[in-house]
Amino acid sequence: MKKNNIALVIASVIALNAGYVHSAVSSDEAERLKSDLTPVGAERAGNADGTIPEWTGGITEALPGKHLGDIPASLFSDEEPLYKVTRQNMGEYEHLLSEGVKALLEKYPDTFFLNVYPTHRTAAHPQSVYDNAFANATRCEAVAGGYSLEGCAGGTPFPIPQSGVEVMWNFLLRTEAPSIEYTFRNIVGNSDGSHTLATRNEISFQYPQFYEGVTPDSWSGEYAMFRFNTLAPPFKAGESLVIRDSISQQNARQAWQYLVGQRRVRQAPTVSYDTPDFVASGANYFDEVQGFFGSLDRFDWRLVGKREMLIPYNNNNFIGASIDDAYMNYHANPDLVRWELHRVWEVEATVAQGKRHAVPKRTYFLDEDSWLIALVDGYDSEGNLWRASMTTPFVVPDIPAKAMKTTLVFNLQANTMSIVQALQEEYLDVVPVKPETYFTGDAVAAEAMR
Repeated sequence: MKKNNIALVIASVIALNAGYVHSAVSSDEAERLKSDLTPVGAERAGNADGTIPEWTGGITEALPGKHLGDIPASLFSDEEPLYKVTRQNMGEYEHLLSEGVKALLEKYPDTFFLNVYPTHRTAAHPQSVYDNAFANATRCEAVAGGYSLEGCAGGTPFPIPQSGVEVMWNFLLRTEAPSIEYTFRNIVGNSDGSHTLATRNEISFQYPQFYEGVTPDSWSGEYAMFRFNTLAPPFKAGESLVIRDSISQQNARQAWQYLVGQRRVRQAPTVSYDTPDFVASGANYFDEVQGFFGSLDRFDWRLVGKREMLIPYNNNNFIGASIDDAYMNYHANPDLVRWELHRVWEVEATVAQGKRHAVPKRTYFLDEDSWLIALVDGYDSEGNLWRASMTTPFVVPDIPAKAMKTTLVFNLQANTMSIVQALQEEYLDVVPVKPETYFTGDAVAAEAMR
């Protein structure tokens, strides 16, 4: 009997660490979303010493001043940093730093630092997201090894996550408006400190899981679809890409690409995983866009736990800066990037047996209030820290949500940087939902013919 019990415990632990746990929580557990947890699963209370405050609902009202479309260009502008983390004093704050941030402090000791400001838990979500997150807690399941979902729609799928893969699904299905449009630039930071424009693009993103009145039965399972058009440089102008992502592993990503030189639309199945991102001149991988972008099935996902950490947060001022002011030779301008102390979920990804990936191990740190990825550490096949990513989340009251698009990917070994989807001097608008036929290869082909 004891042997059987031990075997059962071992099997359960193996399943948990592999990220294969897929059961919804009980009704009693779900009730915590109305008491000690926020409606999307964060700890409602502040921390013991008061450096992280209680969550009281976030920012939902319009903010005054300049906007980049629907992004307020200013937030907490009158505040001064509480302290600065530098190469010289980083040992004092080591327990609050990711390995990637430590490496950047070491690598650029004269120019890179963290201005740490008071913590503001500004993350908010629409009431429909809160309602659906509560329902999802007891109905949503991760199946097919954790790489597909069933029974959820309209909000955080796993507000009380039991495994790493569930945390990552919370990110992939993070709160967005049903439809947005924005422009952005991808910029390559070269090893000599110079910068090169890779592309400037306009993009339409649609998130069907947030359609009004969506239910698990009415939702197709496609959680994101986008279509973009390249505006610059001239030799790439007119190129297009369409992608549709699904919660079903059998139909995880469909992609079509239009190349001006070929004057035809073709399927693009390699636009995923560790394929070099041609929109950014190959300076990053496709699944490094927006922290993580694509299918989960190349990795096993281990939930390490929750910890307090310094992360970029409430960076409306950084997004609202000029492009020249926002970026320095090898990193973002640290005088403009706002860092705060928040609780984060830590998830470790290791390449799955029988699979391959150029970055075989990564560690992700996700904000508990928004489920946004804040920082990523990437390791090479020998276990050496190779890549570090940081995002710059900002507040969009019109959704309401904490959003993130811009990601900085640092190749620490090559001394290069990829600025992915820079929003400075651009715009982001919440717009009416488009017909889903807009997000197809046929639609791109028809427009190209005109």
